[in-house]
Amino acid sequence: MAKKYNKIEVLDNRITITPDDFISLTDMLKSKDGDFFISDWLRNRNTVEYLGIWERIHNPNFNYGEYAIIRSKAGLNSYKISVKEWVAKTNAIGLTAKAGRYGGTYAHKDIAFEFGMWISAEFKIYLVIEFQRLKEEEQKQLGWDIKRNLTKINYRIHTDAIKQNLIPEYLSKKQISFVYANEADVLNIALFGKTAKQWREDNPEEKGNIRDYANVTQLVCLANLENLNAVFISDKLSQAERLEKLNKIAVSQMKILLTDNSIKKLNGDENGK
Repeated sequence: MAKKYNKIEVLDNRITITPDDFISLTDMLKSKDGDFFISDWLRNRNTVEYLGIWERIHNPNFNYGEYAIIRSKAGLNSYKISVKEWVAKTNAIGLTAKAGRYGGTYAHKDIAFEFGMWISAEFKIYLVIEFQRLKEEEQKQLGWDIKRNLTKINYRIHTDAIKQNLIPEYLSKKQISFVYANEADVLNIALFGKTAKQWREDNPEEKGNIRDYANVTQLVCLANLENLNAVFISDKLSQAERLEKLNKIAVSQMKILLTDNSIKKLNGDENGK
């Protein structure tokens, strides 16, 4: 699945960001007062020196010979260079020109922040703020997706253990689904203190089920309980014994997880930063 381009809004201008964190200079330039082009920024001697240092650090294939020629001419009124020429001559990787739907000139975030300063100090400040906000949101979503997927994977382990140990072959599909639901409620009671049916009765206006409203801390604990219940089922423990053990483990793990700063960040708790 292809990664998507993102958009942030900086001083009423929407700025495109590629999946690999290259920021559209073409979009940014719309905030510059007056009739300017990216080539005007690229001809500046300070710009060329900054790009040369950045490429030296990040690009082992940078063409220093061509860079030296460009640097010697930078700042002269008669000299201009386009992004395509810069890339072709120096093998630069920090700037790129794209065609198509998201066409335009893009720069690595480090370079884009520098370009932002050329537009205005205010623009750069807000650009950095919005970019960081986007990355924080992406990190939260990544953490949430990981935990949800982990729960799904562990749920497969859990249901396989039920199938192998608790479901005789002669049961009907309806009876089998009842066993699965019944075992799911063992986990629900151990962690949430109520069955799925009880939760729906307590929350008639809500859509979904009890697990859809769990936070990251609860999802982590739930994933652990599913693994443990699969082991307990394989060990032939009774449902009552398993529920008692799982409840004690849930209480113990939740106490630990609620004080974990990494989990707090995934939950969006400012105090976890």
